[in-house]
Amino acid sequence: MNSDKPKILVTRRLPASIESRMATLFDCKINEADKALTGADILAGLDGRDVLVSTITDRIDAELIGKLPDSVRLIAQFGNGVDNIDLEAAWAAGLTVTNTPSVLTEDTADMATALMLALPRRLVEGTQILLRDRTWAGWSPTSMLGHRLRGKALGVVGMGRIGTAVAHRARAFGLSIHYYSRQQRPLAVETPLGARYWDNLDAMLEEVDIVSLHTPLTRDTHHILSAERMALMKPGAYVVNVSRPELLDEAALIERLEADLLAGAALDVFDNSNGINPRLLALAEKGSVVLTGHMASATLEARIEMGEAVIVNIRAFMDGHQPPHRLLPDKLLARAARA
Repeated sequence: MNSDKPKILVTRRLPASIESRMATLFDCKINEADKALTGADILAGLDGRDVLVSTITDRIDAELIGKLPDSVRLIAQFGNGVDNIDLEAAWAAGLTVTNTPSVLTEDTADMATALMLALPRRLVEGTQILLRDRTWAGWSPTSMLGHRLRGKALGVVGMGRIGTAVAHRARAFGLSIHYYSRQQRPLAVETPLGARYWDNLDAMLEEVDIVSLHTPLTRDTHHILSAERMALMKPGAYVVNVSRPELLDEAALIERLEADLLAGAALDVFDNSNGINPRLLALAEKGSVVLTGHMASATLEARIEMGEAVIVNIRAFMDGHQPPHRLLPDKLLARAARA
């Protein structure tokens, strides 16, 4: 191999076309097993490497960052979310961190909308019944009754790129749009959607029929949908989460669903640290929950675009330029906003 090429460690398998491009441009070491690496595995694989190409399954905490070889100068995350990386520790260690924003917007919004449809219309439940029974008794006026979307109120928590894209899709299905965000969006965003801004999340939760979570995971948004806040929601309300499992109190959600104090939940993300909660699986079998395995960004197009963004970030950095998707710790962003 050409020793002048940047040396990178890729912690998971990527689309073949991206791996081929990386192999041409870089001296690549790829985790062929495609299983989440331990911290020790990552450290061993980084010996003599310049760049760590990480994913959300890699825990890059302060302890690991403190042990990284001196050769490592860039962490190029394959993904939009970076709550698996201690950005402050990386900054203090002189490391540059990048991600792949924007490319996941449309696919994630599509998935949120699909779940929003599947839940009240009982689509998964209807399919499972046919597969289980291998027969169909025929149409009945009272069979598999669900609820329509038109006329319902959607509450978007986090009106960024994805939240806004979800709102546009929901508007087309006849839902009224409500949103809670750190800042009110411009009229150019609100007016076409007929969107109402709430500066009080608790107040919004009392009024809407569907809550869709799209805020990044931070210290402030951990369990933003807490037990206390779920208690404010209508008994007939639904929860949709395609963002991060830590945004809601899963135990409290399960309790409210079991007690029929919420109508249902559609979760593309959930706590899997000790396997899927059996109570959550039981609710899914009952039809109160729709579960999908972190599929919101799982399109070939998105994965290829993410890979291309990683390549651009690495090449810019190794050429001595500012990577287009560089990330800074919250404290530095706050300082820049005050300047």
